[in-house]
Amino acid sequence: MADRRLTGPVRIVGTGLLGTSVGLALSARGVDVILADVSPASVALAVDYGAGRRARDGDEPELVIVCVPPDVTATIVAAELAAHPDALVTDVASVKVGPLAELIELGADVSRYIGSHPMAGRERSGAISARADLFIGRPWVIAGHDGITYRRAAAVEQLALDLGAIPVEMTAEEHDRNVALVSHVPQVVSSLLARRLGSASDSAVSLAGQGLRDTTRIASSDPELWVQILSANAVPVADILRSFRSDLDAMISALDAPDARGSRRTIAESLAGGNAGVARIPGKHGQSAQFSQLVVIVDDRPGQLARLLTDIGDAGINMEDLRLEHSPGAQIGLAEISVLPEAEERLAGELVARGWRISEVSL
Repeated sequence: MADRRLTGPVRIVGTGLLGTSVGLALSARGVDVILADVSPASVALAVDYGAGRRARDGDEPELVIVCVPPDVTATIVAAELAAHPDALVTDVASVKVGPLAELIELGADVSRYIGSHPMAGRERSGAISARADLFIGRPWVIAGHDGITYRRAAAVEQLALDLGAIPVEMTAEEHDRNVALVSHVPQVVSSLLARRLGSASDSAVSLAGQGLRDTTRIASSDPELWVQILSANAVPVADILRSFRSDLDAMISALDAPDARGSRRTIAESLAGGNAGVARIPGKHGQSAQFSQLVVIVDDRPGQLARLLTDIGDAGINMEDLRLEHSPGAQIGLAEISVLPEAEERLAGELVARGWRISEVSL
């Protein structure tokens, strides 16, 4: 049995991507996981994947994790608090102010409730997309409030640690302001950019490179879910979008008259501001770090990528990140390998010695 902090049982309500992923990770550590969902078919699928078992009469969970859409989170949490009077209840909704306020209004026992939010996910939804390693190295926000003690809420911190996540404490208000900037506004911007592609010509789309793929990746997310998230966190999202609109207006004005005095400075400072912002994004394991990149040319043949990764491992060098680019019909792909700066020269030498070609072009 794997080391663990939670003893269980743990009840998970909602067997979509997050609920099933939590179930898979806890089950792998030997925790008794109880699965529930309004859809019997969803529960059956999650059980088949090994995320836990169906509920039974007499179950007494230590912790209940509510993994349902934001518009029903408070209702389900209140029902779970009433049904399991000895359990701590948390939820993983991407907004925290609204559910807490609604629970207080409903008269729920918030001395046994604390909201939380794992900063992890995928563009695809449902149990079929779940992964036991989804939370490893990711922040897991624990949104404390005055109605609960630190000791009573300890099981949520234990949950995050058991799943390999990094617990981060902040208030519900801080959480909602912060995710508006780092999660909710990026979704809006990505979706609006991708929307331009709907009316683009086939010839234009055929020129798409990694930059477009990077900036539109999350645009394939579920619109119905995001309508709920954005509506629930509307005020901070709108505030940031207004600032973003001001930046866009300044850039448009500069591009409308690129030879006017100050226009090039405006463009340059906007781009440099982006450089500064990117530099603040945490690197691997949540630590700010700067890595060096090598772009390796990979032939479009079976087994080549696996051989490249094996060669990197045989060289005794730790790969910090990997990005791939391959255009349809191309006979080669590009693999951008991120390593610590002190390992870059040695890795390049090792790979060249093993027959790999290094590109001078970064992705």
